[in-house]
Amino acid sequence: MDALASLLDGPRARGAFLLKAVLDPPWAMRVQDRAPLTLVAMLRGEAWAIPQAGEPVRAGAGEVMIIRGPDPYVVADDPATPPGIVIHPGGRCSDPAGRDLHDELTLGVRTWGNAPDGAHRMLVGTYRMSGEIGARLLAALPPLLTVEPESPLVALLEQEMTRDEPGQEVMLDRLLDLLLITSLRAWFTRRRDAAPAWYRALADPVVGRALRMMHQDPARPWTVAALAGRTGVSRAALARRFTELVGEPPMAYLTGWRLALAADLLREPEATVASVARRVGYGSPFAFSAAFKRVRGVSPRQYRAMVTGSRDGEHSPAPATDRDTAADSPEG
Repeated sequence: MDALASLLDGPRARGAFLLKAVLDPPWAMRVQDRAPLTLVAMLRGEAWAIPQAGEPVRAGAGEVMIIRGPDPYVVADDPATPPGIVIHPGGRCSDPAGRDLHDELTLGVRTWGNAPDGAHRMLVGTYRMSGEIGARLLAALPPLLTVEPESPLVALLEQEMTRDEPGQEVMLDRLLDLLLITSLRAWFTRRRDAAPAWYRALADPVVGRALRMMHQDPARPWTVAALAGRTGVSRAALARRFTELVGEPPMAYLTGWRLALAADLLREPEATVASVARRVGYGSPFAFSAAFKRVRGVSPRQYRAMVTGSRDGEHSPAPATDRDTAADSPEG
């Protein structure tokens, strides 16, 4: 699996919030649902996304906006339009004074807006829980991006959203995942300048090869010497060039990659701390637990409970070696 495939092998929507918004201007909504990621696919007309910090971004028909939470933002027909709708956690909508607008804005199955044939139409798909989007992927994205994926998935998602049949929620979740993956693949390909430093460094013949080896086999006990030997340069040359292009030394990057990968693996229901430690290259659960808590502030077991919404150890009890006070030891 290449680095980009590994990065995109993460979205797993579970009961995502999906609707088609049909609106006539003027309109503006303040989104404060605390969701980790939202897609807005424009079907007709245009919309502006106004982040809490940063410049407004416009999207026209055929474009997809990807907005990273949890900070609030505004989506509007024009940056100057004041919000008349507020979107709360769970998809609840109200006016700025708190009056519920659900019945007033409902237009049919997963369809919502202020006009049945509004000039502006968009599909909105929201991942509700942070565990549905890999930590590595969220860290690689800017707060707001637009892309034209040139994919039939938007039309298919629009068609399926108006249906109310058994199993429809699962169908919509998977289509949302595919649309996100397709959109991000297009963005990474077309906007290399905006991609993370490690992604741009993949084009370098030396650093790119070292990165691919770490991505493809994170459990191997890599050292700078081993990576340098396989890339055909000296340890000093690899360390210097890697740090220059990626922004951190090889072993620091490897540690970050292993722990980010571990955060994704901990979402799997059958995962244990020991099995994840082995898969990401730690010699013992002691070392893995200590390193994970040092970086993320919580133990692996606590992190899993947070992202899955389960009680501590509900899915698969972690072994007794998952101790918050475990001493660190060399990786590998």
